[in-house]
Amino acid sequence: MIEWPRCEYCNLCEDGPQARPRLADFLTESLSSADPREPRLKSVSTPYNRGLHRFAVFTAAATFVLIIAGALVTSNDAGLSVPDWPTSFGSLYKMPQMVGGVRFEHTHRTVAEFVGLLTIVLAIWTWRADHRHWMRILGVAALGTVVAQGILGGITVLFFLPPAISSAHAALAQTFFCIAVAIALFTGRKWVEEVPEVDFDTRRPSLVTLTLLSIFVLYVQLFLGAMFRHKGMSWWPHVLNAAVVAVVLSWTAIRALTQYSRIEAVRRPAIILLSLMIAQLGFGFLAFQTRVALLLATAVILSIQVWRHVPVAFQERIPDGERKPVAA
Repeated sequence: MIEWPRCEYCNLCEDGPQARPRLADFLTESLSSADPREPRLKSVSTPYNRGLHRFAVFTAAATFVLIIAGALVTSNDAGLSVPDWPTSFGSLYKMPQMVGGVRFEHTHRTVAEFVGLLTIVLAIWTWRADHRHWMRILGVAALGTVVAQGILGGITVLFFLPPAISSAHAALAQTFFCIAVAIALFTGRKWVEEVPEVDFDTRRPSLVTLTLLSIFVLYVQLFLGAMFRHKGMSWWPHVLNAAVVAVVLSWTAIRALTQYSRIEAVRRPAIILLSLMIAQLGFGFLAFQTRVALLLATAVILSIQVWRHVPVAFQERIPDGERKPVAA
């Protein structure tokens, strides 16, 4: 039987930062001291695939171009310039005359079809090349999201741009962009090969909670802004929630920078998040949709990195007489 070393994580709040062992070092020491005749802990790992990672980055970049194309359609009131769907003026392949709003709407559809093709390839490639089960599920989720996005886009045309459906179409586009960016992160060399630096979070609310709250308020802001742009709501809820977004994102970014600036994976997205928020407040509605997409994706990346590098420390009170190694 394996005699495990005494766990010190329950004393984090009492002993301070000096007593916080690295999670990787703890596991390495524990496994190396175990009886070699006992079965060792195993994890499903995957080798770094440069081709898959670069393709995932390209897919994420193409998705951002698609969001820009969609924003141009809304800004130029070109949503019904092509009156039918899934065809364009009765054809699936003929290029219509690119005049007026048609050039915005048809370009948007063309880019969407291209991104859909990229997503199919990415899902299949991930399923075949990545050994991580959750990554395969994420690839399938990306494919399902882009299909749903296309269907919502078609419904907006067939039902003459209902504000609620158009806003859901915009929100789902941002969600797919976040998934694409996350896949690019998870297939990167650092994520696959590095041993994460861990620093436990003992403050309340935790940084993980703040990042999730940031994602929530950004989704609310995205939906309110989309409803305003599609003439389904007044401007004041969007402006009021902008103040909430500014407070929550500032709180999150400043907490990350003041407490965990030495962890690059946390520091970098926190700086980007704060910079994008300042730009968003400075420029207002100009390029609103594209900047919110970047804000939301950055908040998602920060949340993922905080979950990986800054786990929440749970304090458990155990009497001193009971702190003894136990047999596994």
